[in-house]
Amino acid sequence: MEATDKIKVGISLGDINGIGIEVILKAFNDKRMLDFCTPILFGSSKVVAFYKKEVAPNIQIQVISDIKQVVDGKINVLNVWKEDVEVSPGHSNEIGGKYSFLSLKSAVKSLKEGFVDTLVTAPINKENIQSDDFHFAGHTEYLESELKGSSLMILMTDELKVGLVTGHIPVSEISSAITEDLITQKVKVLYNSLIQDFGIERPKIALLGLNPHCGDNGVIGKEDEEVIKPTVQKIQDGGKLVYGPYAADGFFGSKAYKNFDAVLAMYHDQGLAPFKSLSFGNGVNYTAGLDKVRTSPDHGTGFDISGKGMADESSFKEALFSAIEIHRNRVNFKELTQNVLKVSKRK
Repeated sequence: MEATDKIKVGISLGDINGIGIEVILKAFNDKRMLDFCTPILFGSSKVVAFYKKEVAPNIQIQVISDIKQVVDGKINVLNVWKEDVEVSPGHSNEIGGKYSFLSLKSAVKSLKEGFVDTLVTAPINKENIQSDDFHFAGHTEYLESELKGSSLMILMTDELKVGLVTGHIPVSEISSAITEDLITQKVKVLYNSLIQDFGIERPKIALLGLNPHCGDNGVIGKEDEEVIKPTVQKIQDGGKLVYGPYAADGFFGSKAYKNFDAVLAMYHDQGLAPFKSLSFGNGVNYTAGLDKVRTSPDHGTGFDISGKGMADESSFKEALFSAIEIHRNRVNFKELTQNVLKVSKRK
């Protein structure tokens, strides 16, 4: 793939009562965005029009009824459903959940079938989307069930990448979930992602401890001494540059993260709370480890500001650019490694 090729980016609308459609339209209100990709919004031209008249009245959309009708250089809106839908900005309800899933399901189908190259997802509400068809804790878990590979949630900026050993699980279950096998698996996914997705030849990764002060040699919990430290040693013995465990408070407070290519936190808020404090509004949620590329902005549905024209599109733009860059990196990595194999066989 040449650097100038247009990448087809599938975009799910998220909760139709949240800020997802607003940030999407605001991002593409800048016509230069179409120089980088061909966007396909999966949803309804009527729902998009509801927000368009308020936040981007001059934007032009291309309404299509089949994914094969996509037009380059246009903002394509694929009508996934035909019925009229009541849009209620700022309200979490069953309608918002139902149609956010229909949008996501259709986008993922086109991703799997190769009609779009990457996926960018607008935020869903994890409660109202639950149904007989969607019984997952979030996007990451759903995508892992639909795509090939083992997923790893990474929140990232240019300066900081934070992955999670455990994702959307209750705090009461974290300790029992953290095992040598799980840590080893997540390190492997993160390590490989840093190589193929970000072009880092020999990644350097920091692992955070589980307990305060990494357990203080067993005084405050034994997981760090009995599970995490021995696992880190085994991974190091295998040749990877993985270090830790580090106490999370001092690690972020001292900016030690700047010495590493990525950080692996033991649980959701341990990694995401400092990440969002440092980077909120400019961060990107990336689902690593799968055979397809998916990113999203680092914020939620924003019901409190939905419909008020206040939503900031910066994080969505970053998610879009990241999806494009990671896709190109993967294509280049695949070409390079395939060429190496061909040369080796000839020799």
